Amino acid sequence: MGEREKKPRTLSDAERDLAILISKIAKGCESALKKLYDNTISQVYGLAYKILSNKPDADEVALDVFKQIWNKAPDYEPSRGSPSAWLITVTRSRAIDKIRSDTKRRTTNEPLLTDSIDNTPLPDETASVREKRELIEKALSELTPKQRESIELAYFNGLSQSEISEQMNEPLGTVKSWIRTGMMRLREILIA
Repeated sequence: MGEREKKPRTLSDAERDLAILISKIAKGCESALKKLYDNTISQVYGLAYKILSNKPDADEVALDVFKQIWNKAPDYEPSRGSPSAWLITVTRSRAIDKIRSDTKRRTTNEPLLTDSIDNTPLPDETASVREKRELIEKALSELTPKQRESIELAYFNGLSQSEISEQMNEPLGTVKSWIRTGMMRLREILIA
């Protein structure tokens, strides 16, 4: 098979606006941070809450996310992903750090996070956030069950690949393969 051609990344108007705000934040513009906060807090808080299932912890993580954005905006590279993807990654990382720092662990008998999510939109959830959530849920549903489970355990439950291997009672190499191929498939679905 030949090398895949990379499609040029085209950002929606909303994503372009976020990218502009991030570049202003990188230059120390506090009003840009406030505007970014206003435009994305429901997405950031919603993801933090879904991972942590605890309002005070989700509040704390959301604040940490915007502190990190203030400090790390100069490091944001648009070529590596959209502004929304960066926010999601930062939020997920902070939420997982919170779980680990509190030494809270989900039990192996607990259902996968997406199996128990209440899909009722949050009152302040914007149409674009709702569309993104629905697109991601649809993309996840197109993966094989093992790919989906391993990705959910990694990204929503914060487990390492070794922990996933142990929990699923599968070889580490197999889990790595499921995650890698699942993420590649998600990228294909979401970029198309």
